[in-house]
Amino acid sequence: EITQDLAISVLKCWLISFPMLSLSMFQDGMGNLRITEKGLKLEGDSEFLQPLYAKEIQSRPGNALYFKSARNVTVNILNDQTKVLTQLITGPKAVEAYGKKFEVKTVSGKLLFSADDNEVVVGAERLRVLGAEGTVFPKSIETPNVRADPFKELRLESPTRALVMEAPKGVEINAEAGNMEATCRTELRLESKDGEIKLDAAKIRLPRLPHGSYTPTGTRQKVFEICVCANGRLFLSQAGTGSTCQINTSVCL
Repeated sequence: EITQDLAISVLKCWLISFPMLSLSMFQDGMGNLRITEKGLKLEGDSEFLQPLYAKEIQSRPGNALYFKSARNVTVNILNDQTKVLTQLITGPKAVEAYGKKFEVKTVSGKLLFSADDNEVVVGAERLRVLGAEGTVFPKSIETPNVRADPFKELRLESPTRALVMEAPKGVEINAEAGNMEATCRTELRLESKDGEIKLDAAKIRLPRLPHGSYTPTGTRQKVFEICVCANGRLFLSQAGTGSTCQINTSVCL
């Protein structure tokens, strides 16, 4: 606890050490400096030319506390050996923070964001990216759910590389209120190593399958059969009284 006598003794030491300070600060009495039961109180703007050491710095109740500097403001947390543990630097070009871990929490203590050497955690209910180009992940991303805002389009795109989706218990893609489209330049592959691929829809269309060269005699029919080559390729063959797939094997070459 700082008593009034102790504070006056400290001020006398300051006057001896800083004579210019005594001229500017005490020529009209105590000036903007007041001695209270809780410590020293400064009214108005204050400028310190040397380091300031204090247990606590607070503003007047209801007023903001400002730190102004021509270059930057640096806050250091030191240990007993005066080694910097964490550091916050606010400069004209950037705000930098150094430490083992960085956390952002709500008033109630809920974690919103944290980052360390191992991972970055976003604890909010929703991660929203407002940039026009979306979100870019140079490597992989692991998440249980990816969805768009209501009535908005969701696009997963890889302009120059492959797009791979993997899950130990399956990948589920739902479009409850619209269409689902998957396009690629070279090859679209659906693979199930131990299970099956199920296409469950009222209508399944394959409009661009190649046609076989066989044409049956008589009236031109609109009924086709789907043929499968040994290499897995599908093609259409006009249906006859019997299977015509064997006549169109040239499509499989």
